[in-house]
Order: sequence, then C-alpha cells, then structure tokens
Amino acid sequence: MSNARAIVIVCDSLGVGELPDAADFGDQGSNTLGHILAAEHPNLPNLTRLGLLHTLPEPASAETPQSAFGRMAELSAGKDTTTGHWEMMGLIVKDPFRTYPNGFPREVIEEYERRIGRKTLGNKPASGTVILDELGEEHMRSGQPIVYTSGDSVFQVAAHEEVIPIEELWRICAIARELMRGEHNIGRIIARPFVGPGKGAFKRTANRKDFSVRPTGDTVVDRASRSGRKVVGLGKIGDIFDRVGIDTEIRTESNSDGMRKTIDLVRESDASFIFTNLVDFDSKYGHRNDARGYAKALETFDEELGALLPTMRKDDLLFITADHGCDPTDVSTDHTREYVPLLIAGPAVQTMHSLGTRASFSDLGITICDLLGISREGFPGVSALAEAGVKR
Repeated sequence: MSNARAIVIVCDSLGVGELPDAADFGDQGSNTLGHILAAEHPNLPNLTRLGLLHTLPEPASAETPQSAFGRMAELSAGKDTTTGHWEMMGLIVKDPFRTYPNGFPREVIEEYERRIGRKTLGNKPASGTVILDELGEEHMRSGQPIVYTSGDSVFQVAAHEEVIPIEELWRICAIARELMRGEHNIGRIIARPFVGPGKGAFKRTANRKDFSVRPTGDTVVDRASRSGRKVVGLGKIGDIFDRVGIDTEIRTESNSDGMRKTIDLVRESDASFIFTNLVDFDSKYGHRNDARGYAKALETFDEELGALLPTMRKDDLLFITADHGCDPTDVSTDHTREYVPLLIAGPAVQTMHSLGTRASFSDLGITICDLLGISREGFPGVSALAEAGVKR
C-alpha cells in the first residue's frame, strides 16, 4: 500500500481483562474496561461498532462489529507505560525496570539533593493528588520539591509553578534522569508541575514532562523514520521513546486536545505514522480510582472517534490499543497486568474480522511494518494485516 498511513491511538491504561500471570503482580481479577462497563454503563456506539466490547473475555455487546478486533498479551516483564509502548514497537523488555515500594534509598536522595542544591520532601509511594494536599503547602513555604513514586517504575518530582518555574523543574528532573541509571535504572522521571493557592485547591498542569530511558534496541518508530517515513508523536510519545525515531513531537494538554490535533494531522499532514497517546484515561481516572470519570472520558473519546473516521484516506489504517491496565475499581491506584485491545479500522476494513488473542503487543509493530512496507527483520510478532482483510 504505497500511500498507506498508520494512525495509532493508545488509550493509556484501557486493559480488557487479567493476563494469566496477573496474580504474580497482585492483579488477579482486574478488568479495566469490563468493570467500567458494569459500574457506569457508558454509551460507546463507535467503539462498539469497531469491536472494542468483543475484546473482553466475554463479549459485552450483541452487535456484530464492522472492523477487525482482538486482544494482545504482554510478554515483557512489567506493566508500565515505557515497557508497554516499547513492546508495541518491537522491543521486548526482559528485565523489569526498578520499582521502589518503600521509597528511594537514603543515599540516592542525598545525592539527588546534592546535585540540585535543594532538600526534598516526601520520598514515598503516593497518589499524585493526595501528596499535593499533604505536602504542597510545606513545599510552597520551603521551596523544596516533592519526590514520590508509585507501584510503577517512576521517580516523580512535583513543584508549584510559582515556586519552581517550569524550566527549572525540567532541569532538576533531567538531573534525576542522569542519576537513576545503572543499579537504580528506572523507567521514567516525571516532572509534575501544579498550581493553586493551597490544600484542596491544587491542580496539576499540562506542563508535565517525562524523561524516559533511551530505547535499548531498535524500534518500529526508529526504523520507520530511518526508512524515510515521517513519524509524528503526540502527547507523551516523544518522551517514552526519548525522541528516538520521532521526527515531529506535538505536546497535548488533554485527551480531547490530543484527538483534535490527531484529526488535524490526518486531514492535512504528509506523515506516514501518526502515534498518539491519550494519557488522561490513566492519570486522571485510572490512578484516581474514578470509574465514573473514566466512563465519561470514554464517551468523549467515542464521539471524537466519530469525527476522526470520516477524515481517513482510503489506504489509511487506524489502530486503537492500550499499554497496560489501570482498573479504577481496584483496591490500589497502580497499573494492572491485563490484555490490551487491538482494533484495526479504516476504509479497507468494513466487515468483521476476529484477530483473536495475540501472543505479544509486538504484533502491532509488525503489522505497521507490513502496512508501511518497511523491513521487519529482527522484530518479534505476527502481522495481523492479512487477518484484518487488508491487501498489501
């Protein structure tokens, strides 16, 4: 397909049921989409038509899908954003990134404080909004940034934008990135700026920035770029791949902003690969155990999807997936070890095609290689292009 374009939308955290090894991660019984449907009954006509509800362990709709649908298992040893996205793009993470369920070692924090010239607050696992209410006012008085983590492989630094300006926060997060390597290799350093006058009124802003580990091997995005296909990353995609293979990076403020910018690119851009992450599902709803908010966000995404589909060209393919789960009905606020959906839609896919259960997220990357006509040598996975009824 010489004029083909790949449009990938990652609904961050939209898992569709526990993986066989979920109990090893403490996630038995998790089902992000299934539990949201049961609790909140969102109206999702476009996603239902594309087959999303058929990716659950038991189909949640009697409607016959008009697209290609299936689910993918994760081979990598983790359930975090970086691991999930890398596996999608052909890079299996065999050794999990470090996590710190009891906070970071004292020697790590002391070295970090020495390098940035400031003391810090926190140093414990916490919900991002809870820790702002707990320590935000002390931070404003002292000027000391708040350092915290979670069940994921993250080193997060929160600071009020009027106390530590954005550029300075990003600078001290870049220092953390240099520190957290080797023995303490961690998936992401995340700058978490916020505003507001005090407890109960703090609000995180869109000036978040992630500092990820550089990919440890070749990825589909890098190979696509080297092959002359223009790759555009929206949201935190550039951060996740440390910008390797991302020709153009576009920041987004919200899911809806990401969808608006994706639609504009589909209408106007000559990019061959448009790669969008919609992080609100995870950061605003999954991690906050807000099933109702998650359901409403899905309804909004469904409406925006209805605006996107008619703008696609005849050779375009839209891929909708996720990078892990984050069940908002779970007892914890951490990611959950789940299958993720794989929907393939576009003018060339107008009837039902079941893709079944795929052995790895990397099936997505191999499918994109086939679609764009780039070499897939050395990448794992099995292409779903023919199973989706698409002729090359």
